[in-house]
Amino acid sequence: MKSKKHREPPEFETIQSAIAGDAEAINQILSYFQPFITSRCKRGCKDEFGRVHYVPDEYMKRRMETKLITKIMDFEIRL
Repeated sequence: MKSKKHREPPEFETIQSAIAGDAEAINQILSYFQPFITSRCKRGCKDEFGRVHYVPDEYMKRRMETKLITKIMDFEIRL
């Protein structure tokens, strides 16, 4: 398993393709940011013994993914 520090960011061509609307490129960018999104979308739930367990909130996770996709589509590269 790769460490967070050693993950390769998406290439510039992938970012350009995602901005143009390529679904595969958008999925590559989403998979790059998936650990960050999952870590920020955790909610605490108590069990019957009063212990708190943190589980990912799927609704919040989908909202963050949708927001990332809209920001990718609105992004402009100035050369």
